Amino acid sequence: MSHATPLRPAARSADVQPAALTNAKYLARYLESRGVTHVYELIGGMITFLVDALHLHSGIRIVSMHHEQGAGFAAEGHARMTGVPAVALATSGPGATNLLTPIGSCYFDSVPAVFITGQVNRHEQKNDLPIRQLGFQETDIVSIARPITKAAFRVEDPESFPEILDRAFRLAGEGRPGPVLVDVPMDVQRHVLAATPDFATSTIKPRVHPDEAHSGFLGALSARLQAAQRPLVLAGGGVRSSSAIDAFRALIAHLRIPTVHSLMGVDTLPGGDPYRVGMIGSYGNRWANQALGRADLVLVLGSRLDIRQTGADIASFSRGRTFFHVDCDEGEMNNRVKGCTTLAATLADFLPAARSALPPGAADRPEWRSEIALLREQSPDTAETGAAGGINPNAFMHALSRSARDTRAFVCDVGQHQMWAAQSLELAPEQRFLTSGGLGAMGFALPAGIGAAFASGPVVVIAGDGGFQLNLQELQTIARNQLPVKIVVLNNGCHGMVRQFQESYFKERYQSTLWGYDAPDFCAVARAYGLPAVRASQPSEVDAGLETLMREPQRPALLEVMIPTGTNAYPKLAFGRPFGEMEPAAKPLEMEGT
Repeated sequence: MSHATPLRPAARSADVQPAALTNAKYLARYLESRGVTHVYELIGGMITFLVDALHLHSGIRIVSMHHEQGAGFAAEGHARMTGVPAVALATSGPGATNLLTPIGSCYFDSVPAVFITGQVNRHEQKNDLPIRQLGFQETDIVSIARPITKAAFRVEDPESFPEILDRAFRLAGEGRPGPVLVDVPMDVQRHVLAATPDFATSTIKPRVHPDEAHSGFLGALSARLQAAQRPLVLAGGGVRSSSAIDAFRALIAHLRIPTVHSLMGVDTLPGGDPYRVGMIGSYGNRWANQALGRADLVLVLGSRLDIRQTGADIASFSRGRTFFHVDCDEGEMNNRVKGCTTLAATLADFLPAARSALPPGAADRPEWRSEIALLREQSPDTAETGAAGGINPNAFMHALSRSARDTRAFVCDVGQHQMWAAQSLELAPEQRFLTSGGLGAMGFALPAGIGAAFASGPVVVIAGDGGFQLNLQELQTIARNQLPVKIVVLNNGCHGMVRQFQESYFKERYQSTLWGYDAPDFCAVARAYGLPAVRASQPSEVDAGLETLMREPQRPALLEVMIPTGTNAYPKLAFGRPFGEMEPAAKPLEMEGT
């Protein structure tokens, strides 16, 4: 494997720092002033001025990826680990459109990021001409991206760039976080600013809600808690996106209340926490869905109550229980599940207020916790996959958790392996679980793992054989930077999630999931990129495979885990049946729509 090329000269020479402040140079200085340490990109003609300015006029590390989608996902992974806006760059045309998938992923999962695209010179743009394109690769990315961003800006006045850039960073992080796009023509990048802008940037301030709003909500919640026999908290991704994890954990321990979580809330409580129940929803832990089905009061914190959480039968999901719902986005409350008592507030603001207002042990019901423990004992996660034989994926996740205690995050792709990981990983208190939830983008994990590793250190990437092939090229980024990314590929020889769908609803016609699908030898591919690799095909080989994977904590490695093709992700909500009835014990009465 070739040695990595230095990202910049050892020292920046004064003779390459002209006095004139161009917008490109301003970008470099501004990003540094905001604490941006890494920028992810794939070089293209329309961003050469920006990349060159970052190289010459900042200490920011430029991470060159091998696909713009990889650059965008890497920025997303970085932002998820730090909670502050991350940056990805792409050139115009196909470069910009390749960013759309990670932009959408950030939008639906509330991740703060600023995506900067280059654009053709203003005099080369078609504007109102009745033609499709004037400049080469000219593409109206602003109009395309606007529905999946908090804001999308085209810089038309060169003097407005500093203000737009600062506004983009502020918007990305405030309120409900999300992506912002800034499209910058080449002549705007080269423009020399008339005056030096003030680098004292605006501060992101969360929306503060009146005390009386909290007081009324908490008064009603306190009264219902006193009467409840089976209280429960449902924690969603909003707990992390609001940077309120410590306050959340303090409240749960203060109330002594059992807590279930959504797919995006896997890491809200660590694996050993006495109040952690498990994941709910379409592929949730059986005992967690049963507990939610028996609860008489549910406090929903930062969760959307989407169809993958509630199932299609909303009446069954709601029947017999009272919901209190706190979210920073008013539109997400009383949307699908009606009749909730709601509070529009940031969790960073609400959680400390709740801990002060509610008495210690207000939700302490030992008999309720014992009931949940019995449900878990009766339906262990490792018994759900049935008699497929071979390596049990849920048991593997428990073993992986024990081997990876010193890593910073599990970064999971989309598919059956995602559900097995969410069901069975045992996270340490400081470990994170990152996945693409709302968009559900295959190919997320490998590049997101790169960003997460740059942000915080060793991570584990968990992918399926299908999704892993979508951004396989980023193995070179890992190899070039010798990143501590431990890659686990669960290989079942098919697109397993859809194959399972075809098994249920299409009479086992496996077109394009099994028939016409194949994958390479992933160990051989990893070695071609200079990464050590090993395969576990039988349960007896798992421990040795994990030992090899983790042997050198600061270096990359790959473990391929062979899973029998017919292994299904169970349990699974049986669509058309009351909430809590799950496959394979219960059969669906209607086809799921999502």
